[in-house]
Amino acid sequence: MQDASQTHFRIAIIGTGFSGLGAAIRLKQAGFNDLVLFERAADVGGVWRDNAYPGAACDVESHLYSFSFAPNPRWSHAFSRQPEIHAYLRDCAQRFGVLPHIRFRHAVREARWDEAAKHWVIETNRGSFTADFFLPAVGALSDPLIPEIPGADKFQGKAFHSAQWDQAYDLTGKKVAVIGTGASAVQFIPEIQPKVQKLTLFQRTAAWVLPRWDERFSDRQKDLYGTVSALQRLARSAIYLRRELFMVGFRNPRVMKLVERFARGYLERAVPDPELRRKLTPDFRMGCKRILITAHYLPALTKRNVDVVTSGIREIRERSIVTTDGVEHEVDTIIWGTGFHVMDLPFADHVRGRDGHTLNEHWAGSPSAYLGTTVHGFPNMFFLMGPGTGLGHTSVILMLESQLQILLGALQHMKNQQLDVVEPKPEVQARFFDW
Repeated sequence: MQDASQTHFRIAIIGTGFSGLGAAIRLKQAGFNDLVLFERAADVGGVWRDNAYPGAACDVESHLYSFSFAPNPRWSHAFSRQPEIHAYLRDCAQRFGVLPHIRFRHAVREARWDEAAKHWVIETNRGSFTADFFLPAVGALSDPLIPEIPGADKFQGKAFHSAQWDQAYDLTGKKVAVIGTGASAVQFIPEIQPKVQKLTLFQRTAAWVLPRWDERFSDRQKDLYGTVSALQRLARSAIYLRRELFMVGFRNPRVMKLVERFARGYLERAVPDPELRRKLTPDFRMGCKRILITAHYLPALTKRNVDVVTSGIREIRERSIVTTDGVEHEVDTIIWGTGFHVMDLPFADHVRGRDGHTLNEHWAGSPSAYLGTTVHGFPNMFFLMGPGTGLGHTSVILMLESQLQILLGALQHMKNQQLDVVEPKPEVQARFFDW
């Protein structure tokens, strides 16, 4: 462990998910050892620690959804399950010597730039710290979003968000309402459908769904990847190139129509009932929302104990949900599959720049950052997985590692030029945002 009395660091990182751990590892490899990671929980893992709902898995292949500098030849499937990804992050934290730098159960309450001292002041629930450089690595999927629906606070049954799954609660025989049809819901619905008495799915927008072919790796394949590392690098490159082909469709709607035709064919084969199929047919061009990759979601919706409701929710009562068409749906459990605060990051309300304004005040509803990483008015801050860094077709780990190159390059440049402070010029940030 570091000296527990140390309160000033060269670099402070917030969060120990992929971004925080990746930054710490690459910084240590580059010789930057005076760093600290503040983690509000008691374990590393970020989104892959918190999202332990049934069926939780990654929708990007394992060989690509991992650090390029830390390949794992022992993945059990092409698409990793949550426990494996969490274990991978734990292993990386230990193997690369990051654990001694982590202050667990340190929730950051505020971070503000001190212009006179030229450093960041970081207030946590366990005291105040300072750092020359501030790296928020909180991710976009860290704060669950529950929409404000009239009467939700009066519900007398059990209610929880998918990211806060109650592992002790038995859903067997329950009348369950699932609100939301995003990337999490399509994974846990097939897992809970066989055990519940009734599952009512409240869908606002039908999503484009493509089947997932999930290969199970044999022991021989794992041994080969472990012995001949070039084979795993080749597999990673093949996955990368295949996913990059989606960009052809994103930039050319005519090409995307071919993929839509395939998705419609899959929907027709998976859902024989024409009325249910109508409800599940998207009315927008594929790519405008995240494409869902799953082989079990659509078949689960055809089961006799499942009802898909497309009317809006008017109110929630003590034991029911009333939709805008006046129908009352009796439920005793509500599972919110409604995603996370992405455009209005709660963390950004607690980060203050040179002028004292918060990040959210500075952004005024339109988040932007130069190269998705640095923000004018917030010196020596490198926002990992910041505005504009989300990828809808491939692994966000690729974007993260690109940001880490920016970070290391900036730090080396400052060292060479003997500079204390760095931030983007406003016109440069604006030009990049417009582009």
